[in-house]
Amino acid sequence: MIIEGNIVDIFNRSVSPGRITISNNVIIKIEKSELNYSNYILPGLIDSHVHIESSMLIPSRFAELVVPRGTVGVVSDPHEIANVLGVKGVEYMMNDAEKVPLKCFFGVPSCVPATDFESSGSRIESDDVEYLLRKGAPFLAEMMNFPGVIYQDKEVWKKLKLAQQYNVPIDGHAPGVKGDELVKYADGGISTDHESFTIEEALEKIKLGIKTQIREGSAARNFEALHELIIKEPLNTMLCTDDSHPDLIIEKGHIDRLIRLGLSKGYSIFDMYQTAVINPVQHYNLPVGLLREGDNADFIEVDSLDSFNVLATYIDGVKVAEGGNILFDLPKSDVINKFNCSPLVLNDLKVIAPDDNSKVKVMLADDGELLTDEYIWQTSSQKGVCLQSNINEDILKIVVVNRYSPTKPVIGFIKNFGLKQGALASSVAHDSHNIVAIGCDDESLLTAINGIIESKGGIIACNSEQKLLLKLPVAGLMSTQPGDEVASKYTALNTFVKQMGCNMKAPFMTLAFMSLLVIPSLKIGDKGLFDVNKFAFTSLFLDEK
Repeated sequence: MIIEGNIVDIFNRSVSPGRITISNNVIIKIEKSELNYSNYILPGLIDSHVHIESSMLIPSRFAELVVPRGTVGVVSDPHEIANVLGVKGVEYMMNDAEKVPLKCFFGVPSCVPATDFESSGSRIESDDVEYLLRKGAPFLAEMMNFPGVIYQDKEVWKKLKLAQQYNVPIDGHAPGVKGDELVKYADGGISTDHESFTIEEALEKIKLGIKTQIREGSAARNFEALHELIIKEPLNTMLCTDDSHPDLIIEKGHIDRLIRLGLSKGYSIFDMYQTAVINPVQHYNLPVGLLREGDNADFIEVDSLDSFNVLATYIDGVKVAEGGNILFDLPKSDVINKFNCSPLVLNDLKVIAPDDNSKVKVMLADDGELLTDEYIWQTSSQKGVCLQSNINEDILKIVVVNRYSPTKPVIGFIKNFGLKQGALASSVAHDSHNIVAIGCDDESLLTAINGIIESKGGIIACNSEQKLLLKLPVAGLMSTQPGDEVASKYTALNTFVKQMGCNMKAPFMTLAFMSLLVIPSLKIGDKGLFDVNKFAFTSLFLDEK
């Protein structure tokens, strides 16, 4: 097979008309041409860090969305499904991905559960890590338990040593860690981090050998803050999405969207490709072609180097997408899950004030960020009364329900969601994926939570007049339906939530991270309110002992 066009040589930083000859999935010849072409040929795109589960699609359906947008490979951490189903969940992802052309490289989840302060559906111990590394997993996925690294936790270090023994990269996750603690963290062999929020934080990590992955997903978006690294540290910077919902991929793209962001900032196509393709392929030693003779024929055609609209995608020499449509078959996929909790009653949602004018520790959410802060709410309640959401002050009840065994829910309060009526709930709740919900009144909260329990997974929004539900039957995280159908339902849910007063860019994504106990500073899990800075539980009421 011969493909012709303007060939972009990202190593020699040149563009010239030419033709590519492919045989047995490999590029055997690249030669120049004297013809004029309107298309440009470049290597395929790589997502250097993604949780496919966050797209709410199984891997084969995820491929249906991203391959037409030029993505040929993804470095994926199946941490989410592992928290629900353990090794069985990781192998489900691997098996489903093998049915489609997209090259999915699944690492070994290192922190399942992320902490011992929450209830997950399963665990991945060091023996499981070795089992998956022995099967060929190409990296140890993000080491979220940075205190375990810093303070020499035996099980954590056993996992790190296994990764070093198998000579695979170790991904990091260290938001806000700096100074001597960062040095100790880096000493664990950590090679990447996608949690930097400032240039200064990223540069400190880079000096210690930790490469920065600039994240631009549905909730956390750090490209604006970190894009200067593309020039300042071109060999130590990669691009990733981390967590992206299907509506964003369909509307704006995947890694191609990040390429366009960089081009709009004035960076060259060569600058962008260094971070988006060369660095991840070389860092993770991926069997993905870079448009050279002898490479696998993994490349894309685009209309121009300015607009960067993907015309066609080739993987291993086969055209797998053209004009925004896939050219491969999608298989039927199995459904696996773990859900074992009973419906709640109104009495389960009561919060009793311990004193007159009780002071409550409220989670302060920040739209588009995973970080939270703490806000002290001075109530006007009397001792013994039930505290309710205060819509006028934008303080809502937040509830976490253990979905793996029937237990009493944990209740707190959160500010900045802006909801004026109704409630929303989800079984996508990082990292253990219990049920998380916020609401303006207990009746709506009960409807939302029980809706998730009855469907055994999904996201829901409801008020006194309407209820919208997107079912996620695979581990309570993903759907087997086509991506455009899932995106359409998800868009309808977001529209409904906005009609109820919430103006967040990605309310469900933001909600999902309110139970992530490794991102500062105040979070909530199924065992209680959690002070991430102290890495310990804290009381809901300020003066409560």
